[in-house]
Amino acid sequence: MNVADSQRVSSSLESLGYSAAVRPEEASVIVLNTCVVRQSAEDKAYGRLSSLAPLKKANPGLVINLMGCLVGVRPPDKLRQRFPFVDVFSPPSDPGPLLAFLTQDETRLKLAEETATRNAWMDEDLPLPEAEYGKLISAHIPVVLGCSHACSYCIIPYRRGVERSRPAVDIIKEAHSLVRQGVKEITLLGQIVDRYGLDDPSLPGLPGLLRELNTIEGLERIRFLTSHPNYMTDELLEAVAALDKVCPHIEVPIQAGDDEVLANMRRGYTSEQYRRLVEKLRKVIPGVSIATDIIVGFPGETAEQFQHTFDLMADLKMDVAHLARYSPREGTVSARNMVDDVPAEEKMRRFRLLEELQESIAAEIHARYMGQTVPVLFEEKVKNRWRGRTETNKLVFLESDDDLRGRVIPVQITWTGPWSMQSRLPAPKG
Repeated sequence: MNVADSQRVSSSLESLGYSAAVRPEEASVIVLNTCVVRQSAEDKAYGRLSSLAPLKKANPGLVINLMGCLVGVRPPDKLRQRFPFVDVFSPPSDPGPLLAFLTQDETRLKLAEETATRNAWMDEDLPLPEAEYGKLISAHIPVVLGCSHACSYCIIPYRRGVERSRPAVDIIKEAHSLVRQGVKEITLLGQIVDRYGLDDPSLPGLPGLLRELNTIEGLERIRFLTSHPNYMTDELLEAVAALDKVCPHIEVPIQAGDDEVLANMRRGYTSEQYRRLVEKLRKVIPGVSIATDIIVGFPGETAEQFQHTFDLMADLKMDVAHLARYSPREGTVSARNMVDDVPAEEKMRRFRLLEELQESIAAEIHARYMGQTVPVLFEEKVKNRWRGRTETNKLVFLESDDDLRGRVIPVQITWTGPWSMQSRLPAPKG
């Protein structure tokens, strides 16, 4: 989501005549887009922001814009006091305050500050992402902003605001615009993307939106993330299976494999329900790849409860597991009501155990691709190799002197590892 927000503010600046600077010292505008989902990310944002103070002192005309979850959706009074050299504070997904400042539109600036929770993606006065997206093969389109689920550990609802879905007509219009600029793959984004349209009965819902996007000529692939076990309907799974452009790759976090921990996280399902969902995914969508998220060291997590998570991962053999060590976020339910009682060393030990397990699982899954010919969408050349992804989101490299950017090419897998695969062009028939 932050990548999409950054692309949008970049294209908005380009619409005003700005172009990207190579180094911060050469810039007339610096936008620091922040994430606070973990404490380490917030600490990094504060450190980077502080490092910009000397640039502002040396060049008082430099415009510094702090954007994203560090600002949140409330008036940033404390941030203004701590960082007086920052000119503009922008909530997530909202280039409006920066554009107003740069154009000296006082009316618009006042409106933006008074209504910081408004949905800038629905503001018809702001341009669609044009120039920035023109450089991409794969692009993101936010479809659900904010979140209202409020897991006990998550800061996102407090920083990105309540859940709201974008109008389907705007999403489809944006997708058409991206395809005209050369984008071949779009990824629909939402904190819980499956909930698209649930806040507005006039919208088609995620399955209907996928069906409409699937008709766009020139669009090769469609992905969506992140899903939630409670909202993955049979209609959605059947749409993924039936639509030729929707990739068979699902990101659906479990977060923990123990029911008591899941209840404390306020996830709303049990480990057995998650197991049944994985079984259904693999039955309805043949060859599907599944990614999950795991948090280790949640408050109160015992060694036995962690073992339940380890055993679940060993049993289900997911394609990807995004691992994180729990860190309390000020304002969340877990930070207010629970004690962060798992030592840092134990969190790291558990993290490493899952990391090693997942590495072996991923290596085993990738080994099945050896010798197979699979279609790969190539995005860019890194050194002497082209980098691309399969429909199941596997990273594949290919050595070629041809220009493969934006092309879907069948390649034969010649080497596999836990994190990527190498390939060659198939030998000519006959």
